[in-house]
Amino acid sequence: MKVVIFCGGKGTRLREETEYKPKPMVEIGGKPIIWYIMERYARFGHKDFVLPLGYKGDVIKQYFYDYKMRNSDFTVDLSSGKSVSHCRQDEQGNEIACTPIDWKVTLCDTGEETQKGGRLKRVAKYIDTERFMVTYGDGVSDVNIDALLDFHIRSGKMGTFTGVRMPSRFGTVQTDDQGNILAWKEKPILNQYTNCGFFVFKREFLDYLTEDESCDLEKEPLERLAKEGQLSMYQHQGFWQCMDTLRDYQLLTQMWEDGKRPWI
Repeated sequence: MKVVIFCGGKGTRLREETEYKPKPMVEIGGKPIIWYIMERYARFGHKDFVLPLGYKGDVIKQYFYDYKMRNSDFTVDLSSGKSVSHCRQDEQGNEIACTPIDWKVTLCDTGEETQKGGRLKRVAKYIDTERFMVTYGDGVSDVNIDALLDFHIRSGKMGTFTGVRMPSRFGTVQTDDQGNILAWKEKPILNQYTNCGFFVFKREFLDYLTEDESCDLEKEPLERLAKEGQLSMYQHQGFWQCMDTLRDYQLLTQMWEDGKRPWI
């Protein structure tokens, strides 16, 4: 199944990291965050990716074009231009197994200012499966893709998104009319669900989109789908964390350093 991962945003709320590279290329534990998202899908057998690019898209293109070189030792014969890759060795000189990555990655320029709906429509020519999956390029999770896909098929709906319940960033209090405190909760889990991406769509959903820069996925297209009763939500009770701000980046980095890596 094709997997579309949005990679075109400017990441303005993470400017400390995104001034010279797009947000999906911001690294956690030595790898760009998009790599972990792709690994999540690949673990469940979905290895055919389409990346709609925008802001600093050449950085993402170069990363995947040079992937083998970046992750191998190699010898270059300057007289012939031929190169030979070698498996790397650990500190004891033992050869580290070279595990080939059997992913297919299609990288598409979709405009720097284009909204997500327009980006998705502009890569529609690369989506040739009955159903396809879509997610954001800045959120990691331990979501079970098989369970998500099974839920989508059983729902019979045209589209499914994954919902999570997020903790409040602030403490909350419950009071009576006189201002007496009835309950105090520090950063409680909110009752509402938040869209965290990890969508599944039937291919006909592409007809709800246009290539206009202003076509925003979460507005008219998904609002229309919901109004028509064709949108369902898969409830994910596990881990999800976006990397939208410097605070989010620092949180994920600290989790990595502490060995808490539920998205792997």
